[in-house]
Amino acid sequence: VQLQASGGGLVQAGGSLRLSCAASGRTFSFSAFAMGWFRQAPGKEREFAAAISWSGENTYYADSVEGRFIISRDDAKNTVALQMNNLQPEGTAVYYCAAAKLRGATVVAGAYDYWGQGTLVTVSS
Repeated sequence: VQLQASGGGLVQAGGSLRLSCAASGRTFSFSAFAMGWFRQAPGKEREFAAAISWSGENTYYADSVEGRFIISRDDAKNTVALQMNNLQPEGTAVYYCAAAKLRGATVVAGAYDYWGQGTLVTVSS
């Protein structure tokens, strides 16, 4: 199973970015996995950002991104996206997508089975 994250870059505070994560694998059934986005800022531990259930009906967000980030999935394309609006400098981090063989979305990093390589988001003030 491979998860390929993309869409990171440099953005000014208040700006927006859309991250995408493409999943692939010969035996990987994307629709059977809950998906999540985590981020790791320089010098800090990895933290939860957003998650979506296998059906797409349920989403969860960290308090720090609630109301600004939107997670979505497209099972036909085996992709999960994270729309990030009103980005602030504290949002500077490497963003990772992850897949959990669960129906419900989870904020627990240890519950995820597969991780992407990360994409860097830098927010300038």
